[in-house]
Amino acid sequence: MRAGAGHPEKYRSDVGIMAIKTTTNIAHTPIPEHLAHPKYRADIDGLRAIAVLSVVIYHAFPNYFGGGFIGVDIFFVISGFLISTIIMTNLESNSFKFTEFYSRRIARIFPALLLVLIACFLFGWFVLFADEYKQLGKHIAGSAGFVSNFMFLNEVSYFDNAAETKPLLHLWSLGIEEQFYIIWPLLLWLTWKARFNFLAITIVVALISFALNISKVHSDPAAAFYLPQTRFWELLVGSILAYVTIHRRKTVSEFKYIHDMQLGQTTNAQAPETKRTTLPNAQSLIGAILILTGLFVITKERYFPGWWALLPTIGTALIISAGSHAWFNRVVLSNHVLVWFGLISFPLYLWHWPLLSFAQIVESGTPPSQIRFFAVLVSIALAWLTYKIVEKPIRFGKHRNMAILTLLAFMIIVAFTGYRTYRDSGLPLRTAAQLPPINTGDTANAFVIEGDEYIAHVLNNFYPCTSEKNSKRVLSLQDRCIKSKSSDLKTIAIIGDSHSQALHIGLAGSLPDTNILLHMTLDLPYIDNEAHKDIFKSVIDDPNIKVVILAAYWRARLGKSPNILDFKNRLVKTIGVLTAANKVVYIADDAPNFSFDPIKCKYSRKFSGGISCIENRAHFYKQQTVYLPTLQSIVEANSNVKLLEIARYFCDATVCSMESNGLLYYRDNNHLNLNGSKYLGKKLTEDYLFLAPTW
Repeated sequence: MRAGAGHPEKYRSDVGIMAIKTTTNIAHTPIPEHLAHPKYRADIDGLRAIAVLSVVIYHAFPNYFGGGFIGVDIFFVISGFLISTIIMTNLESNSFKFTEFYSRRIARIFPALLLVLIACFLFGWFVLFADEYKQLGKHIAGSAGFVSNFMFLNEVSYFDNAAETKPLLHLWSLGIEEQFYIIWPLLLWLTWKARFNFLAITIVVALISFALNISKVHSDPAAAFYLPQTRFWELLVGSILAYVTIHRRKTVSEFKYIHDMQLGQTTNAQAPETKRTTLPNAQSLIGAILILTGLFVITKERYFPGWWALLPTIGTALIISAGSHAWFNRVVLSNHVLVWFGLISFPLYLWHWPLLSFAQIVESGTPPSQIRFFAVLVSIALAWLTYKIVEKPIRFGKHRNMAILTLLAFMIIVAFTGYRTYRDSGLPLRTAAQLPPINTGDTANAFVIEGDEYIAHVLNNFYPCTSEKNSKRVLSLQDRCIKSKSSDLKTIAIIGDSHSQALHIGLAGSLPDTNILLHMTLDLPYIDNEAHKDIFKSVIDDPNIKVVILAAYWRARLGKSPNILDFKNRLVKTIGVLTAANKVVYIADDAPNFSFDPIKCKYSRKFSGGISCIENRAHFYKQQTVYLPTLQSIVEANSNVKLLEIARYFCDATVCSMESNGLLYYRDNNHLNLNGSKYLGKKLTEDYLFLAPTW
């Protein structure tokens, strides 16, 4: 996300930039020396402040604004409005130059971004272990190339716990914006050359993008969240608004006047001077209400963006279209405090998440509220310093052409450095990367069950559901389908999310003569879930599959305020169809979820202290109470359903532990590693008769 892009400095005009003319004969205006930019509006900076503060508060204190992440969507609309205004205006005045356009984007984006990428690389050098630093190197390269949204899509869901330990995760939105800036100017230029109507093209593209968003949000929610084609419609809402502002000002003014007259006659007929402000005031207030509703109603448990994204996008469009003289825009958004935050919104967005994420890494868990509050304060200070010392001198200083070339060179160097760090496995000779040897069994990295090493383990030991060796269904986290033997004759099927893959690895090792199927997505294993629908049909139609295991990170998937009745009904429906097809169904409870990272319990990271690998069982028991009684009641009501009690292998009556006999069983606070998977598989096959003769 590129907060605060595309406007002149508030207190200093950009030499050679003229305010945009909004008359219908704009094509006849003189050709300016530089690209024309929109006239500065303090209320838009105030709106940026609302957006960035919502995101920062959500990341630091998610309980305050469950929907704070919609600040990104607010930025998308603002960015689409400003950038499209620049492009359309300059195309119609025959003054648009691609080199000038991208030079300004580089001057606006690269300085702060380079500073943050370099800072993350340097801090990671002293703090991160080799596999973590390797991942950071990949993310730096992806962020420098503005493709990180594709990279994160292939790794894990934005809302998963692992996201909190990725210091550059927030740059997915910047990737989408930059992809928009590459495609949209070219499309508008072609539209102008072909003499097509800007508005018609924009509306068509926006509708296609919105339709893709709606079609993807249930079947592949992570793709709907990260892909540019499912997000561009939000920027195009701003583009439509830009066109209307430029070309339809007279019509819009007349429309407003007619409605203001009607509204004014019923509200205050004695004050004609206020009649023309009634509709803009209503627009901005309705827009503010829509955004406020989104902040409190939208949560990470909802399918987003989908239809929900209309709240922040339409709300933002209403506020911008109301104009700077609307009461809310003039009094609230143009407040000096909000304007100040708006001016530093881009560097603040860049800085806040790495600080919070590194705090999470160092603490090996959610940092205390005092640390998070301090991280926010530091990010604000760094944002202001970045804005004053780095951004302004480069954007408005002399020798801008030389500065652009220098920024490009540095970005290439940073991208290459990140790639080399990734290729060289996180520079394992660094002091921070030196781990004392531990008993890892037959695997070189006890922490790994995901990422490149896990993919290698899968490709070396298992088989894709299709005949294609490197099938996307092996590599994809959103739709992974593998089997433990090459044969098509399968007898056990495991369906679930990322917690189900530990079961697959463990049981495959303990039942070497059994072909076990795994279908994993990032959602609950319901038969009416679009992501699992096809695999359920395949399993039901296959008479050789006798056993079906349903497994999930129940607590996280159900959310903080779960709809238990819906959860039970959908699970009962799923089990009913399976048992009717003569399948024996197992429901796995879950492995314990700890409040700390396994690395911290074994080693002392720099700036951090080691802790015990055990935790009071009450921490996990409190989470179990959300879903376990429901699972138990379903099992008790159906003789063909059994409960796999996984937690008991890691917990006794008082504590739960991440290790046993010197072996570490976890790769993060809730996923088992390869050792833990094999341990679990051995225990389950000892205690449960998976291949009963009667089956």
